[in-house]
Amino acid sequence: MTTPHHDMMGPEENLERIMRTGTVWFAVAVGAVALVVGPLLASGWRPAGLPAGLGALWWVGSGLVTLGIGLLGWSGCPILEVSVRVANRNKTRTMQLGTLVFIVGGAAALLAVMLGPPA
Repeated sequence: MTTPHHDMMGPEENLERIMRTGTVWFAVAVGAVALVVGPLLASGWRPAGLPAGLGALWWVGSGLVTLGIGLLGWSGCPILEVSVRVANRNKTRTMQLGTLVFIVGGAAALLAVMLGPPA
């Protein structure tokens, strides 16, 4: 007896999954930033209080986080550029790159905060 073949990683299936989960990743990323930065700012902390090197690290990290959120948001956007094949390739890459950049940027920004003076 043979089982039917399901192409879970076919371009159409993968693209649908990325657009569905990309929206969730985008919302979670924005929420994570709000949960970290909100209380930090409410406590009186400001990036201007960091020494020059740590301030630069914080801004680079924050820029990467912003870029990562943008890439995740675009991945979840249900717009196809040209074809399913091209959209699948592009959205797969932006989802992976967005996740990587978000994590690296968040780690860099938080490192700058942790190494800086207390609020």
